[in-house]
Amino acid sequence: MAKRIREKAIQRKENADKRPSAYLPNVKISVSKVRLVLDKVRGKKANEAVAILSYMPNSSAPIVKKLILSAMANAEVKGMDKDALKVAEIYCTQGPIYNKKLNIRGRGRADVIIRRGSHITVILDQVEA
Repeated sequence: MAKRIREKAIQRKENADKRPSAYLPNVKISVSKVRLVLDKVRGKKANEAVAILSYMPNSSAPIVKKLILSAMANAEVKGMDKDALKVAEIYCTQGPIYNKKLNIRGRGRADVIIRRGSHITVILDQVEA
């Protein structure tokens, strides 16, 4: 039984994604606000994406910029050229709900205010030149 487990572990290691990536869990910004920013930089070169994010007024832009810079640093550690990187995949998934508050309305009713969180993932890849 242990032999099979070892074989599976070796196979997982061989099939693991070798591309540089960065992951930021539990960001206190809603998924819809983050996706507006992610759509602007998807598929661009990494340096160009950082330049675009530097001048965006959205609240999630500095967070995504920092995450792309982190993935670029990971690529540099792996021995890749920093200037020949592009944003291959960048996506955001729903995270935890941070705060639930009641908003009191008329006639004995109440609405719930929910503060949503998100998880952001960036995967870079080498540009074919």
